Amino acid sequence: MNRIAIPSADQTPAASKPLLEAVQKQLGVIPNLMKLVGNSPAALHGYLSLSGALAKGSIDIKTGERIALAIAEINACSYCLSAHTYLGKNVAKLDDIELAANRKGTSTDPKAAAAVHFASKVAIERGHVSNTDVQAVKAAGFNDAEIVEIVLHVALNTLTNYVNEVAQTEIDFPEVKPGLPRVV
Repeated sequence: MNRIAIPSADQTPAASKPLLEAVQKQLGVIPNLMKLVGNSPAALHGYLSLSGALAKGSIDIKTGERIALAIAEINACSYCLSAHTYLGKNVAKLDDIELAANRKGTSTDPKAAAAVHFASKVAIERGHVSNTDVQAVKAAGFNDAEIVEIVLHVALNTLTNYVNEVAQTEIDFPEVKPGLPRVV
């Protein structure tokens, strides 16, 4: 049961309605997370703005989903693990072996492995990564702008993990529970 209410359509703040309609148009559904964040039009706008900006960045959708899975596992967020497992399979077209690797903080793709590993270190170390960590992601082929985007993917996913854990958001995707051991 949610600790923070998911407003019904008639309870949703007027300023959130057009934003949620855009989510509906893009995804074909409005996930419970979006409805919950819609309690605050400012929070929903901020989340969607950062998410939209990152979607236009250099980090591709596959790597974005890989990072989301790693961060959800680190933060033990069942809602985000469930949502990003679904999105990873159905949108990013990642296979089960890749999804499991991502949850452990790595990837079957060497370049993506460096990004997911670095993202995991950022989350675990709360940004206090070493020079070696930064040099490793650069050596894998990521430039400064892409490293900044990886950090922002970590922040965006941490934000949703925390919202879902505080709210105990009802999972509206096939459920996935955390608990895989990390490589990082």
